[in-house]
Amino acid sequence: MDDDWLELIPDEAAEAPGRAGTWTIAVIDDDPAVHEGTRYALAGYSLDGRGLDILSAHSGQEARALLAERRDVAIVLLDVVMETDDAGLQLVDYIRRELKEETVRIILRTGQPGQAPERRVIVDYDINDYKAKTELTADKLFTSLTAALRAYQQLRRLDETRRGLEIIIDAAPMLLDHKSMQRLAEGVLTQVASLLNVDCAGILVLREDEREDGNRAPAGADGASQSGFEGGSKGGAQGGFCVLAGSGLYGGYVGRDPGWPLDPGIQPLVEQAFAARRHSFGDGLSTLYVQTASGSEIVALIDTDRPLSDTDRALITLLAGRLSVAFDNVILYERLQRANVTLEQRVVERTAELIRANRRLDMQRSDLRRANSLKTEILGTIAHDLKNPLSVILGRSEMLADLIGLDQGAAPGSDDARAAMRTQVDHIRTSATRLIDMIDSLMADAMNDALDITLRREPVDLAGLAREVCEANRPLAESKGQRLITDLAGPLQLCGDAERLREALDNLVSNAIKYSYPGGTITVRVRAEAGDYVCAVADQGPGLSPEDAGRLFGRYQRLSAKPTGGEGSTGLGLSIVKRIAELHGGRAEALSDGPGQGAVFSMRFPKEAVGVP
Repeated sequence: MDDDWLELIPDEAAEAPGRAGTWTIAVIDDDPAVHEGTRYALAGYSLDGRGLDILSAHSGQEARALLAERRDVAIVLLDVVMETDDAGLQLVDYIRRELKEETVRIILRTGQPGQAPERRVIVDYDINDYKAKTELTADKLFTSLTAALRAYQQLRRLDETRRGLEIIIDAAPMLLDHKSMQRLAEGVLTQVASLLNVDCAGILVLREDEREDGNRAPAGADGASQSGFEGGSKGGAQGGFCVLAGSGLYGGYVGRDPGWPLDPGIQPLVEQAFAARRHSFGDGLSTLYVQTASGSEIVALIDTDRPLSDTDRALITLLAGRLSVAFDNVILYERLQRANVTLEQRVVERTAELIRANRRLDMQRSDLRRANSLKTEILGTIAHDLKNPLSVILGRSEMLADLIGLDQGAAPGSDDARAAMRTQVDHIRTSATRLIDMIDSLMADAMNDALDITLRREPVDLAGLAREVCEANRPLAESKGQRLITDLAGPLQLCGDAERLREALDNLVSNAIKYSYPGGTITVRVRAEAGDYVCAVADQGPGLSPEDAGRLFGRYQRLSAKPTGGEGSTGLGLSIVKRIAELHGGRAEALSDGPGQGAVFSMRFPKEAVGVP
């Protein structure tokens, strides 16, 4: 049902409860002549093709018993004064308060109107009409009775609609709460019987949704399709149809093998409902059609012991409109359950994959550590086995150059030979120097990449170490006309690796010589300062630009300044200084007042971090 409107039924289409084809009225009066006159006046009366069933009671007490037994009375023609002066009024109170009959219409008739003031009686006792017996001629009785029956008809319709809506509202949470298709189908049949207020039998048949290729979803092992309907009866699905539930004489279809086709008496009705895709109401058998948002279709066959009134049809159509939501709720719930199972399986599989990947990474990490250790060992061998012989070659080439220079006063005929020898010696020295630089670069790179560098902890005089480094670099400074000044405190003992610290200091001092202008001054200071040991190298070079500050200690970073003597640079020196300082629990720093103002590079070691007592 597309709309949620509840259509009001025209008067001529309505039916009232009671014996088939009659309106039930009760004449309550202690005068037998009134009963005879009423029956005579209403003889042949008919409204909407229905005649009258007239009941009689001659006292208030007799009327109580009659009305308690017959709850289908539409109109009460009531005398006021019977066994007592207010017997009729007391009966009105009994009808309204004890029997709680609010729809029955009461027309009060009295031969003594002065004893019961008309307005007060109508207001206080919920009386629908008040007539003196002298007023009720045949025509006036006909008019009053017809108006009262019309009012009763409308009230009964409203009461049925209200009761039906209450049932629908109460059923909605229950239907939406079902989590299986079979339980929902059983609940639907129960609610339909309650809504119609009759004993009825029913059967719910499901047709699976079709796929885009026109083939229906295959049925599962339980007889329901794999689209999620777990409630289908085993063996009850055939050709896309499945019996979900049955009640009354149709209860045997649930669990029957095969469940489809149905018996010849109802099979055509169900097929017609699927083909027409709409509700159909008959005298005893009616079909309801529901299509879900997921594309599945459901037909409910209802077998009642009476034809459905227009009010019944409107209410059951409204209920059917709400069933689509309930069925979709079950479908989505079952899909969610399957999705959760699939997701859990995928999580387990993914977790297993991650565990295996982590194991592979651990193995690769171990392999990398071994490879890194092997690389460091090989490069150490290079340093030991190649660098020392190269240093000898370099030293001997310098000695040869000196000897050639001392032999300047030899015979002139040997000048060409000496020139050739000097050229070859220069080539040897240049190549040896280049090889030494390459080995130093490889060693520095290996040290910088090593993940597990171990330090040899031993007492080191930081000031003495700085003095040795300065003396080793002094000839290079003097060759550029630079002054190398030392400002060293007394012995400053720390626990560290002497070779690593020597390498870091050598990098700072050689960098200062390399980047300072010829004729400049380089100052090396070692002192205790605020609980730290500080090794600082100040130069008079080009200083640092703002761009240099952010990349000073990075690997392969070349600063904006260039070496002043044409020396080469790998861009690793400062990164090595930083790494060695951090391995000793310290830090590397650089200060400059700006371009052209020189710079101070330093290493700062906290006493407690380097094992100093």
